[in-house]
Amino acid sequence: MKVYNYKDLSTSKIKELCSRQIEDDKLVEERVVDIIKTVKSDGDKALFNFAKAFDKVELEKLYLDAEELKVIASTIPADAKQAIETAYHNIKTFHQSQLKTEDRIETMPGVVCWRESRAIEKVGLYIPGGTAVLPSTFLMLATPAIIAGSKEIVVCSPPQSDGKTNCYLAYCAVLLGIEKIYLIGGAQAVAAMAFGTETVPQVYKIFGPGNRYVTTAKTMVQNKVAIDMPAGPSEVLVIADDTANPSFVAADLLAQAEHGVDSQSILVSTSSDIIAETLQELQKQLSDLPRKDIAAKAIENSYVVLVDNLDAAMEFSNEYAPEHLILATSNFENLIPLIINAGSVFLGNFTPESAGDYASGTNHTLPTSGFAKAYSGVSTDAFLKKITFQHLSVNGLENIGNTVETLAAAEGLQAHKNAITIRSKNKD
Repeated sequence: MKVYNYKDLSTSKIKELCSRQIEDDKLVEERVVDIIKTVKSDGDKALFNFAKAFDKVELEKLYLDAEELKVIASTIPADAKQAIETAYHNIKTFHQSQLKTEDRIETMPGVVCWRESRAIEKVGLYIPGGTAVLPSTFLMLATPAIIAGSKEIVVCSPPQSDGKTNCYLAYCAVLLGIEKIYLIGGAQAVAAMAFGTETVPQVYKIFGPGNRYVTTAKTMVQNKVAIDMPAGPSEVLVIADDTANPSFVAADLLAQAEHGVDSQSILVSTSSDIIAETLQELQKQLSDLPRKDIAAKAIENSYVVLVDNLDAAMEFSNEYAPEHLILATSNFENLIPLIINAGSVFLGNFTPESAGDYASGTNHTLPTSGFAKAYSGVSTDAFLKKITFQHLSVNGLENIGNTVETLAAAEGLQAHKNAITIRSKNKD
């Protein structure tokens, strides 16, 4: 990992470090355009063909039904079953608390306004299954969808080599009451949910992280369907001062790096000693990882920034806008007010990012690539629409009428003015 001194970095260099640009983005876009076009025109036929080409499996059908899922789920190890149930309980508890009823507000006498929530009826959930299959993502997406009240939940995940899914995803489906998993991965899954096929229902909003193909596809179908956010390659930024534990910091950097070769793990530290010790510890821990080749490549694309103080560290972090921000310092309380851009924050030396990835209760589907400057992570709210209501009494019409008539006249919209005037003349 290359080490930079923050005070020596120009504004343009900082922006470059925070850009996450990847050389073959254009090639990815071209391929995704072709995949979307093919699914849109050929439907199920395209999905069968892509499964053969990309997943190296010939599917007999594009989904697993409830009975098939129960059989697969029955093979789950007892400890994994218990872990999934504990994680589900915490995720459900946290997301259930997000359901709120808003007050009715009288903006002026006789004029009452309020908002009510309604579930998005049809949602699509993408569960990655490339180099790692993620039952945790299934829990993170389906749980708030169910709490919000979505009527139709379409789940897509790439098939295994046997044309099935694994016992972990199957058990999540059974636990959550999801009766189908569509065996579709990549950009073709996004296209199928966006446009619908003979087998896959069309949805109104698509959720879920994925590789660059999935993320690119989600951004390309936004003229047809809503998406949660552009959630691409995973990333973490760790801010560490001299109260940090280098072995903990190294473990957090590697936890993110093992997601994929295009993941980023950034260390920003006030201490050159902590940096040196962390880099040593990183190499030591890396050699023991089953996914060390993947993690090593991600670490090659990552870097370290030495700063003079924690204020400078936060300045860089807010520009980077990390998906995951870890404050590896005993002084984390003082930094909380300085956080402007971050997907999810992990406070103190005993709060690893993996806790949020799996079981603390917060959602791990988060904005990446700097989109934390404008997007929030997935929550129950993401599966809801907010509809505004207003009611005017006769007194309210009298109080607000002149204001509306004056503004409508100023804009040259006579019919708008008349809608008030005709009521004012006939209010009895």
